[in-house]
Amino acid sequence: MLADLPILSLITFSPLLGVLVLLCLPKHRSRWLKVTAVTATILPLLLSFWLYADYNGVKGGKAYEENATWVDTSLDKLTVGEVSSYTLKLQYHMGVDGLSMPLLLLTTIVGVMAALASLHVKKRWKAFYIWFLLLEVGMLGVFLARDVFLFFVFFEMTLIPMFFLIGIWGFLNREQAANKFLLYNGIGSALMLLAFVLLVATAGFSVEQLPEKQQTNLSFSGSYEVISSNLASKDAYVNMSPDQMQGQENPVYLSERMRWVIFLLLLVAFGIKLPIFPFHTWMLKVHAEAPPSVVMIHSGVLLKMGAYGLLRFGVFMFPEQTKEWAWVLAVLGVINILYGAVLALVQKEFKLVLAYSSISHMGVVLLGIASLNEIGLHGAMIQLVSHGLISALLFLLVGSIYERTGSTELKDLGGLARSMPFLSGILLTAGMASLGLPGLSGFVGEFLSLLGLFDSMRVLTGIAVLGVILTAVYVLRSVLGITFGALPERLAAVRDVRLVEAIPMIALLAFIVLIGVYPAVLTEPMKHGFDTLLQQLSEKAGR
Repeated sequence: MLADLPILSLITFSPLLGVLVLLCLPKHRSRWLKVTAVTATILPLLLSFWLYADYNGVKGGKAYEENATWVDTSLDKLTVGEVSSYTLKLQYHMGVDGLSMPLLLLTTIVGVMAALASLHVKKRWKAFYIWFLLLEVGMLGVFLARDVFLFFVFFEMTLIPMFFLIGIWGFLNREQAANKFLLYNGIGSALMLLAFVLLVATAGFSVEQLPEKQQTNLSFSGSYEVISSNLASKDAYVNMSPDQMQGQENPVYLSERMRWVIFLLLLVAFGIKLPIFPFHTWMLKVHAEAPPSVVMIHSGVLLKMGAYGLLRFGVFMFPEQTKEWAWVLAVLGVINILYGAVLALVQKEFKLVLAYSSISHMGVVLLGIASLNEIGLHGAMIQLVSHGLISALLFLLVGSIYERTGSTELKDLGGLARSMPFLSGILLTAGMASLGLPGLSGFVGEFLSLLGLFDSMRVLTGIAVLGVILTAVYVLRSVLGITFGALPERLAAVRDVRLVEAIPMIALLAFIVLIGVYPAVLTEPMKHGFDTLLQQLSEKAGR
């Protein structure tokens, strides 16, 4: 039934309906604006659940693909071989598979919860929600795009809304944080665009015979499938020298050196977004200065775009390079884990504790990727979804705490279990999930990632376990310090969370528990999606 509908486009662009309605509403009608924005995020959530229920992991996502010509232009004729004409074709190509389905669900879930948390916004509600919904469109498009330039357009679409959401509605140093965010991510985008241009120019070709004109047309496109297929099945050809290509019908050239150049460009570009040490400083500013509802989106979803891009365009397009550099990825992962854990341990501000915690948890994702086996890659994907839910919940709690106490400094907080028992209970449970308590989602992702790496890199796995132990120390230090101990006199009268705040807290916690006790809810849709990719990875690495 869904195959007959453009379900992927409906999911991606449905928030724009909310934008259209918001543009027609008076800017002083805060209640109308908030209800419209929340409703606009619920629509893609319902559609994504519908897609998930209908998705068949064995068949994959081919039934839901949408493809239409976006750009079709002739290139200047080149006199190489027997090719008669050249065209550049960019596609509006959308698709879903086992790699993108879990992250699509994460995006729509966190989107709704962040919209509810945005009820704390005190000014310029209309502009805030318009930028918020445009940001969600970009995030959804990133995980569904199957053309590299369409992916790039959606990826860039997330930068401008985030810049304004941080710079206008953030805290004291919001403009500095927004500028740093745009600078670092702009550099990463430039490197990514360069890598994509090189990919299209060297491996994005397809041949079309025109017998009626006795011509051969060579078409260059940004199709993910075309590029992946050429890289996987035409290695002997694309590694020819220019002299060897004379007389061939496909005049393209991708040397081993060029493969490494593209792979490293992608690694740095997506490493900035992930972030990988030492490209992390911009992220600390965003976590500290952006409004909590925006950080829910940033930490919960935007960081995952870096890992998704690294997997989609790095690991599975360049398995040989990934295999050779697996130890580098593992070392970077261990550095992320230990660096983030040690610095989180000494922070005096709760938002910075969570910021360094995100760096540490993204290190676990790198370990799962570096394992290059099904267990580790499943662990990395579960860790992405799990951290997205946990970090969104923690920053939702940060927003509620700040609204009532006016501070997130650990020294200013304490004993909140007496005045806010419900919030404190949710905070303690979220902390347990973050440190990897069995039965909650954080344990599954960390365990599978470390287990996958253990077979090939036991020493690095052992070192990484030390970071997991430190995670328990800094989480308990901060969470217990906030909830227990002496209650400051000025906090004695603060009230517990309202119903509108409790609903997203309960919902996020329910998903965290669901993944913890039944991880198959994620592994089932992604299992068969990884089968083909892992087979290709194994064949390439074995040559």
